[in-house]
Amino acid sequence: MTQRHKHFAALDELRTRLQQQAGEREAAEAARRAAETRRHLAASEFSEAVRDVTPLAGSPRAEHRRRPHPPQPLSRQRDDRQVLAESVSEDIDHESLLDTDESLSYRAPGIGPDVLRRLRRGEWSIQAQIDLHGHRVDEAREALAEFLRESIKRGRRCVRVVHGKGLGSLGKVPVLRGKVRGWLAQRDEVLAFCQARAADGGSGAVMVLLRPSSAK
Repeated sequence: MTQRHKHFAALDELRTRLQQQAGEREAAEAARRAAETRRHLAASEFSEAVRDVTPLAGSPRAEHRRRPHPPQPLSRQRDDRQVLAESVSEDIDHESLLDTDESLSYRAPGIGPDVLRRLRRGEWSIQAQIDLHGHRVDEAREALAEFLRESIKRGRRCVRVVHGKGLGSLGKVPVLRGKVRGWLAQRDEVLAFCQARAADGGSGAVMVLLRPSSAK
């Protein structure tokens, strides 16, 4: 092939490539125009569909302001628990506060014997109880004080305090039995208490009648 023929062949190849590229550009442009037409049609159809709709006034979202949680007065709560625990003392003659019957029952000054008899018969339903099994003396005193405070707050009238019979203690002596009765006898909110009936724990528990919360 002569040099001239080679030159013409190269020109033909270049023309073919240019034609192909032009065709590709035309196809891409046609596709772009078709997509644009479809978008315009969709927008027109949507506008036509919502033509009679009245927009809502204002923002469609409701804004709720978050309220911060109030700080927990941990120091004051700790002090309150200490005061509650110290409000029942160990330095007191328990026997002088209790009736001399065999079950060591108690009624506050001004409370008639009929109240104690009704308590013994179970005429008040038990609304809550605390079980002091396994507590050390200091733990039991604090737990009992907190239980009584919460009971008054919730308007409870009759509660049960389970102190156990001392079967698991050294010498099988019911350590908490006398202490619980002494602590209860010192509390202003306690109107009366007595040993629980057999069905309610017998000698391992006491039934406690509390003042109405409105009287505090």
